Amino acid sequence: MAEARPHAPVSFSTFDLPAPLVAALSAEGITTAFPIQSATLPHSLAGKDVLGRGRTGSGKTYAFLLPLVARLAASGTPRRPSRPRGLVLVPTRELATQVEAALRPLAGAMGLRVTTVFGGVPASRQVTALRQGVDVVVACPGRLNDLVRSGQADLGSVEVTVLDEADHMADLGFLPDVRRLLDATPRKGQRLLFSATLDAGVDVLVKRFLDAPVTHSVDSAQSPVTSMEHHVLHVDADGRLRVITDLAAAPGRTVVFTRTKHGAKQLARKLNANGVPAVELHGNLSQNARTRNLASFSSGAATTLVATDIAARGIHVDDVSLVIHADPPTEHKAYLHRSGRTARAGASGTVVTMMLDHQRADVRDLTRKAGIKPVVTRVGHDHPLLTTIAPGERTFQTPLVTTAATPSNGGGAGGQGRGRGRSRRGDGQGGSGQGRSGQGRSGQSRSGQSRSSQGGGQGGQPSGRSRQGGRRAAAPSGTSRPHSAAAFSGSVRSR
Repeated sequence: MAEARPHAPVSFSTFDLPAPLVAALSAEGITTAFPIQSATLPHSLAGKDVLGRGRTGSGKTYAFLLPLVARLAASGTPRRPSRPRGLVLVPTRELATQVEAALRPLAGAMGLRVTTVFGGVPASRQVTALRQGVDVVVACPGRLNDLVRSGQADLGSVEVTVLDEADHMADLGFLPDVRRLLDATPRKGQRLLFSATLDAGVDVLVKRFLDAPVTHSVDSAQSPVTSMEHHVLHVDADGRLRVITDLAAAPGRTVVFTRTKHGAKQLARKLNANGVPAVELHGNLSQNARTRNLASFSSGAATTLVATDIAARGIHVDDVSLVIHADPPTEHKAYLHRSGRTARAGASGTVVTMMLDHQRADVRDLTRKAGIKPVVTRVGHDHPLLTTIAPGERTFQTPLVTTAATPSNGGGAGGQGRGRGRSRRGDGQGGSGQGRSGQGRSGQSRSGQSRSSQGGGQGGQPSGRSRQGGRRAAAPSGTSRPHSAAAFSGSVRSR
């Protein structure tokens, strides 16, 4: 396996990309390639199968979207109803939505049509889009398999197939669905597989479906990010919430991970009650509620996202400078993927793991396997280290009214687990959290491939005090009743 070495930035104009694609990238403020892109583009644009490994946030999305669009545009095959020419398989609905958001301007520049296929929403619109003819489908395996079996989709014309986050699909037990879908695509088609790790489950796919793939890796198998600071905060059970609240009340965006859906819901509720605008993300929310909550966090209307591992892979919101493991993950890969929500695209970030007395041995083993050496400190809510980890004035707003979310029938998590009946494969449907909200205004500044989006929801609550400086991004000046089951309109931007 070829390991990428440090190199000078390479302009996308130096690759064999169509001029409209380069212009579309430039319009997004993207002009130079990341290492995983520089390494793989010459081979993928030439039509070779590619196996690429890069840590989360390394730029894998454009590494496969650019050759996908370029090769489909060059082939000239006419668009046909229900027979897409390009296929991107991803493990979760949120990742499908973000990949589509990154793909759409590129596809538009080359006159291609795109749609998404995933569970948790009615299939009728997806079937209609397929019948009207699309060039690329970005899909989760469960729903797409259902459409193929029912004759609503035919993969016999697929020219380029992409598997994104292949190891995560293996972890979630999606390999049987993935194999059936790949078997339905032409053997002669090009296949691109990208993953943060290349475990045994991924190796099965590589041996069966990739033809003499060119393999590239831009980091080690453990792949910790050198620009991250890692802290373990040894806390008492009674002081855990107060420490998390203090860190989350500092300026900027924070992602907090819990082990269970119930834990995410309760922690988001408690943070809101303590004046920290927080939304939740887990499998007991309907797709609409999940989309609204992500939009709220992306726009800055809510400054904290409390999530289960559903958000640990693929979800990218700019300028997340602090990740808190409220519950330590059970294994080191989950630690790395959770932590990858910060320090993306060359930025820096801080990762904090909360540790209770009985978790000391587990956390020590976890960090050793993850290849990191955190600073371990026993703290209370008033410890001075907290302002070093998360600088700036703490801002607490009026306690916010929260509304409980209606659980989805299958308990699915956009690819996490299988429910029952119609809600299987993590495509569960359920009622959305209710609650009116103001519109979040998102402003964007782009540099290279790093994007930021800041703004505040309008109306509802009075604005909080302005937050000050430090290395974390400034928070919005106003919110409009964010709560654990509903959020604000806005857009989540992909990497």
